[in-house]
Amino acid sequence: MAKREEYESRTEKLLAPFIQENQFELVDVEYVREGGNWYLRAYIDKEGGITIDDCELVSRWLSDRLDELDFIDDSYILEVSSPGLGRPLKKEKDFARAVGKEVEVRLFRPLNRQKEYRGYLQEYDAGSVTIETDEGERLTIPRNEIAFIRLAFDF
Repeated sequence: MAKREEYESRTEKLLAPFIQENQFELVDVEYVREGGNWYLRAYIDKEGGITIDDCELVSRWLSDRLDELDFIDDSYILEVSSPGLGRPLKKEKDFARAVGKEVEVRLFRPLNRQKEYRGYLQEYDAGSVTIETDEGERLTIPRNEIAFIRLAFDF
């Protein structure tokens, strides 16, 4: 397991009981390098949305635990935030919640000479995602061809 994956996994396991106790949802944890700095990000959500106070509560708790356990070798910046409207569908629960809803799909390579699709999520499994476009076309797309998939939203 790569260092990045280990840090993300350990942080998820560390956070899980606290998140559950406070009736939040842990959407994702990522450990990434941007602009010369390492960032440990935890994305949280709850019914009705996340407030700044929710983020502060989780951030303070997590920061204290990370200081105690000290399992991350690098210097990093800790961020706790809402995943936002454009959050990608990554986990089983994300896909389950999105069935029947409109999604945007961006591919690594064109499929039928097109890299971006919009349609209603019909079904999914570990290997593929099936959407139905407004034109009634049903597309089954291999998951390894999807750069990202998220709920569609219009402003």
